[in-house]
Amino acid sequence: MANAKHLVIVESPSKARTIGKFLGSRYNVVASAGHLRDLPKSSLGVDMEHDFEPKYINVRGKADLIRTIKKEAKAADKVYLATDPDREGEAISWHLCDLLGIDPARAYRVVFPEITKSAVLEGIKNSRPIDMNLVNAQQGRRVMDRIAGYEISPVLWTKIGRGLSAGRVQSAALKIICDREKEIEAFDPQEYWVITADLCKQGVPASQKKKNTFTATLAEYQGKKVKLDSKADADKALKDLKAGDFRVKSLEPYETVKRPYAPYTTSTMQQDASIKLHFGPQKTMSVAQQLYQGVNVKGHGTTGLITYMRTDSVRISDEADAACKSYIAGTYGKEYVGNNRYTNKSSNAQDAHEAIRPSYMDLDPETVKDSLQSDEYKLYKLIWSRFVASRMKPAVYSGAAAEIENGDYLLKAKGSALKFDGYMKVYRDTAKEEKDKLLPPLQAGEALDLADLNGEQKFTQPPARFTEASLIREMEENGIGRPSTYATIVNTLTTKKYVAKEKNALSPTDLGNKITYLIMEPYFKELVDVGFTADMEKQLDKVEEGDLQWQKVVGDYYNGYLKDELAKAKTEAEKIVTEPEYIGENCPQCGRPLVKKNGKFGSFIACSGYPECKYTRNIVVGTGVSCPLCGKEIVVKRSRKGKTFYGCSGYPDCGQVYWYKPVNKKCPKCGQLLVQRGRKLVCSNEECHYSEKNN
Repeated sequence: MANAKHLVIVESPSKARTIGKFLGSRYNVVASAGHLRDLPKSSLGVDMEHDFEPKYINVRGKADLIRTIKKEAKAADKVYLATDPDREGEAISWHLCDLLGIDPARAYRVVFPEITKSAVLEGIKNSRPIDMNLVNAQQGRRVMDRIAGYEISPVLWTKIGRGLSAGRVQSAALKIICDREKEIEAFDPQEYWVITADLCKQGVPASQKKKNTFTATLAEYQGKKVKLDSKADADKALKDLKAGDFRVKSLEPYETVKRPYAPYTTSTMQQDASIKLHFGPQKTMSVAQQLYQGVNVKGHGTTGLITYMRTDSVRISDEADAACKSYIAGTYGKEYVGNNRYTNKSSNAQDAHEAIRPSYMDLDPETVKDSLQSDEYKLYKLIWSRFVASRMKPAVYSGAAAEIENGDYLLKAKGSALKFDGYMKVYRDTAKEEKDKLLPPLQAGEALDLADLNGEQKFTQPPARFTEASLIREMEENGIGRPSTYATIVNTLTTKKYVAKEKNALSPTDLGNKITYLIMEPYFKELVDVGFTADMEKQLDKVEEGDLQWQKVVGDYYNGYLKDELAKAKTEAEKIVTEPEYIGENCPQCGRPLVKKNGKFGSFIACSGYPECKYTRNIVVGTGVSCPLCGKEIVVKRSRKGKTFYGCSGYPDCGQVYWYKPVNKKCPKCGQLLVQRGRKLVCSNEECHYSEKNN
């Protein structure tokens, strides 16, 4: 760009295109593609003897990009550092200062809370120095995580398997899942019985009986909460109720106000996208990143549709609030405009950014639908609906609560109907529509006919396994991790096979349990303690606020705790004897027993005579699906990079492979096997576009 006078450096190419459109030809906008400097991968990269000084190096593979950016910076009158508006983005800008010879104290840093023309121009106009408190908070986190990972991981390699890793927050999150599984295994279900009566108003015509029948649940006996622990207890209550008469004791009208949720934070967006869209946290953040950076909207060009998506604040700007309320009044009517107030739940919430919201109120989901990919549209609609709903009036339900007496027994029934839909006009809390369930018109003292009486045996249920959504909520409520790390932590636990995911439920693998209870809990108890991990986050927040030096936080962490624990672990862990898990077969090369071992990509079979004998093989997991070419079973396989795929067990004679899990069902159009892709079954033949719902 020959006429460009100013250079603007952002993180991603798509963001560069969007911002370039707003700034015009006098600005040259280039992307750093993330970090250009980082700690080395091959060594600790931290000078433990000199105040934990990080030993940064240029990221491998980015030499050409660094040369290009240096050349552009040299030719520019001024350089603007416009990386993401968070700790990580501030650190990237600080590293750019070092690479380009820029004084961090000079006003070169700009931030864009949303990628709109007004926000970009405002950001450029209000450039500032690098915020070293933000940088130092990032450095403290990075150094602490590096020390924990590099110092503890070798202990895991010695006792459990090569290629394993421990992490400061990752290990605490893993223990949460492992401890929940222990609770489930130790749970002792208790029997109880629930009695319900279908009651009908007396004297109504047969055609009106269904409409005038309602269900009441046994609640009290002789004025106390009823407790039916056995079939004998339930049978006695059923016998007494059948012998007695049902009569309305009281009827109380009530009104329920259901208030809308706050607009999304990173955590609540990930949770809702998981529940409503079946998106994993990593996918949610990837799609949100694209919506923030900009998509090509017909008639508008490349446009950033949402505000910055890494935030734990529910704050909204006055301008956005006014714009949204104006939209609500014009679209739904003034009676729908609310005046809700929200506060941040977490005491450590960072309020630098607004909640996640649409950037433009005139670009509603249906207006931009044709410009978006399917996943982009789904997430944008969710963000849009949640934000608009947060500015609307509550929904109102009206109903009645009835008490029904029968001798010493009291039953209760409730019924309600939606009186005013309010925010539910645009956002539903559940996927299913809530149907009106009004009680028939009743009067105190009125006798009722018994239509049906049921006793149902039930058992108390153990705590539910965590889902990705509930794990993120648990982490947020306990103050471990930050908006930028939730998705990465959850993804790490599953990709490293420490945690298994089945039907959206997370459970620890044998490997995850071994890491937690064999090494981490006995020797690094503080590291996996939720309270300790949360306190570390608070210390880093104090660094960000300028109240603490990051070197002191790291020093207290390492010298006050980790150093001694490491020494103890390295000495005492040698005493741990892990019994080999024999599989009942002998090595085909040397005849010694084969054992199951754990590695970087999960479990595998190896010779117990290692290192003298290096025989290994993968653990074959079948699919129960026959290969369409040779009839042998399709099995689960793993590529050299750790990616799961499905191949014929007859390899190398048969080379049939699938990248998605095949099922025992053929395509009705072309006869090829169907494979699972998300919630659908699709044809494995790429030229055939058949798909159906996966039941």
